[in-house]
Amino acid sequence: MEKSVCKACGSTNFVVDYRHGEILCKNCGLILNDKVFDFGPEWRAFNEDQMDKRARTGGPIKYAKQNIGLTTEIDRYDRDIKGSAIPTERKAQLYRLRKWQRRSRMGTSVDRNLSIALPELDRMCANLNVSDNIKEECARWYRKCVNKGIVRGRSIESVIAAIIYLVSRNHHLPKTLDELKEVSGVKKKEIGRSYRTICRRLNLRMPVIKAADYVPRLASQLKVSGKTEAKAMEMLEKARKKGIIAGKVPISIAAAAIFLAGRVTNDKNTERITGFSNIPESAIKNRYDELVKELHKKKLIEKYPVPEPSPA
Repeated sequence: MEKSVCKACGSTNFVVDYRHGEILCKNCGLILNDKVFDFGPEWRAFNEDQMDKRARTGGPIKYAKQNIGLTTEIDRYDRDIKGSAIPTERKAQLYRLRKWQRRSRMGTSVDRNLSIALPELDRMCANLNVSDNIKEECARWYRKCVNKGIVRGRSIESVIAAIIYLVSRNHHLPKTLDELKEVSGVKKKEIGRSYRTICRRLNLRMPVIKAADYVPRLASQLKVSGKTEAKAMEMLEKARKKGIIAGKVPISIAAAAIFLAGRVTNDKNTERITGFSNIPESAIKNRYDELVKELHKKKLIEKYPVPEPSPA
C-alpha cells in the first residue's frame, strides 16, 4: 500500500484496522481494502509469562544435536497418554515403530557420520572449556564439511579439531595445536592439513592470531587483577605499533607481557605463568628479555621493573 493513492482525495496516508480487517484513508476515511489478514497468533497474552506459556514454537534449533533438536521420541514405558498400560496386541506395533525410528536416523552416510562426530565434538569442547555458542558454530561448520565431502578420506577427530581451531580463531579465542592434539589424540601435522583443506575448499580467509588474543585466557587462569591484564594489553598494543613483536610466537609474547605487567603492578599471581601454559620457561624468559629491552629502547617504559628479568 505504500505506492497506492486514495481514489477520492489522492492521499497516501493510510491506517490499518486489524479488528475489522480494513485499510482506511486517513484523510477522507475511504475503505481501500476490506480483506486484510491478521498473521499474528489467535490467542491473547497480557504479560511475558502468558506469552511464553501459550507460544507453540518449541525450543531453538541446535546443530550440535543429530536431528538439529527436532526429533520424535517413542519411549519404552508402553503407556498411553493417561498412564495406563498399553494392550499386549499393540506392544509389537510400538516395537516396530521404535525400530524404524532408529533406522530412519541412520538412513544415510551423513547421518551415520554425524552420530559419531557430534558426541566427539561435545567431548572435545567440554575438555577445552569451549562455550556453547562456539560449539554450535563448530557443529554447523562440520555439517557443511560433511555435505561438501571434505570429511571423506580423513579422520573425524582431525576434522573436528581443525574446525574448533578455525572457529575459536575466528572469535579471537584461539586454541593451540598442542591443546587440540591432547584432547583429540591426532598429530598436529594432520590437524594442520585438515585445517588448510577446509579453508581452501570453503574459500575462507582467517584472521591472523595476535598475542592480545591469548591475554584474557592466561589472565583468567592465573587469576590476576584487571589492572594487570589491562597493563599487559597496553604494552602489547604499544609493542605492536612499534613492530617489536613481529614474527614472534603469539602465546609466548602474551605470557611474557603478563609477567612483565605483573612486575610493574606488583601482582604476585603472574609468578606462576609457567605452570599454567605449555610454553617452555626458557621461551617466556627470552621473550620477556626481548620485550623489556625493546620497550626500554623505544622509551615506552622508564626502566627495568626488576634487576633480573627472568620469570620464577
